[in-house]
Amino acid sequence: MIRRGPASPLAPQSDASVRLIRTLALTVFLEWLGATSIVPMLPVYIRHLGGTDLLAGLVMASFFVAGVLFQYPLGRVADRVGRKPVLLAGLVIYALASFAFLAPIVPAMAILLRGMQGLGAGASAIAALAMVSGAVDIERRGRAFASIYGAQISGMAVGPLIGAIIGVHLMWVMFLGSGVVALIACIPAARLVETGHDVDQRMARNRSGAARAKLARVRWTRSMSGAMVAGAALGLTTGVYDICWTLLLVSRGAAGWQIGISWTLFSVPFVVAARPSGWLADHMDRRLLVLGGLGLAMAFCATYPFISVVPVLIVLGATEALGFAAALPALQSLLTQGSDPSEVGRIQGMFGTTQTACTALAAGAAGAAFAAARWLPFVTAAAITFVALVTAAMIWRNVAGHVHPELQFVEVDGAVDGAVGPDLHVDASSDRGARTQPAVGVSSEVQ
Repeated sequence: MIRRGPASPLAPQSDASVRLIRTLALTVFLEWLGATSIVPMLPVYIRHLGGTDLLAGLVMASFFVAGVLFQYPLGRVADRVGRKPVLLAGLVIYALASFAFLAPIVPAMAILLRGMQGLGAGASAIAALAMVSGAVDIERRGRAFASIYGAQISGMAVGPLIGAIIGVHLMWVMFLGSGVVALIACIPAARLVETGHDVDQRMARNRSGAARAKLARVRWTRSMSGAMVAGAALGLTTGVYDICWTLLLVSRGAAGWQIGISWTLFSVPFVVAARPSGWLADHMDRRLLVLGGLGLAMAFCATYPFISVVPVLIVLGATEALGFAAALPALQSLLTQGSDPSEVGRIQGMFGTTQTACTALAAGAAGAAFAAARWLPFVTAAAITFVALVTAAMIWRNVAGHVHPELQFVEVDGAVDGAVGPDLHVDASSDRGARTQPAVGVSSEVQ
């Protein structure tokens, strides 16, 4: 027997899905509000503790290193025990690490504590995205992801402003507040109710005493491969901006308030465009949205170092945010297209690891490249992004760009048998729904 996805892309979204998305959005907003509030002044705080600039850099990098090391294992845990426990555990770990900063510590201890914060933030991010991937139908997944990203960027827009206003002399207030906000985020997270086919599978394993059984292997598809490549390009560009954007503005004579407002103005268009971009991801060719959005970012990245007028840089940075807003929901929709809900935790873990690793590598190299030549990190990132986008376009050439209900996973006699649609055809007349054409891109499996 074949169980397909919803019959129509216009089918109304269920009340359970609406509650899930709204609750997750609130949780993510609170998490990133507190998490980003300590970022602007943290390097200065490390100096006040007696640490060197090198140590401050290691402290900031430890957040990304923790993401690279733990995001895929956390995705496995989420697939095995559920996404809600991982989400709650991540919030609690982040809160405890923030509170630990209140104790008298030697500067080097900040590396461990910041790494714990990265572990907690990575766990909650993977769990939230996996929960959306596993519970929301494919034809509405773009709007769901847009809501999550919009909430995240909203928190990232407000948090640093609060941190900058309070200042380094009251960092203890920021550490305390960051931990408290993470615990407050546990309140809506604790009310989440996981739904979906994979939840039934986990409950069945627990009832049968097979909780320790191996997870089914992740099926690797062309849709997922292209999304990984595009995600790597996104992470690379993000890493360059994290290090070099402020340095570029300072080299152009920007005042402190101009630097601050440039970061905020990047967030505002993203938040405003999040909802329309989610709708576009569910109604347009998602490949074009991803390639177009990241292509716009690539062009702007290559242009910035050759512009000397600070207001123009700020306006262009805000405009570039529209490209990111268009790309991210579509990218997440392609990443999980045709995937069984029981494997999306590991898929999100692989995606997060790839993106975070590229961010960390770019951030580590961008400072030295900027010191050698101001244009070098920007132009290099743009060139690598161009290669990545061409590669992703080639990988996606036979992948369904538009959303169809048939792209939902299909269950054949109790076992998920892949995506249905242009990538896979199923003979509905067969009792077992046997494949009549191999799935495009299903070339390997990942445990």
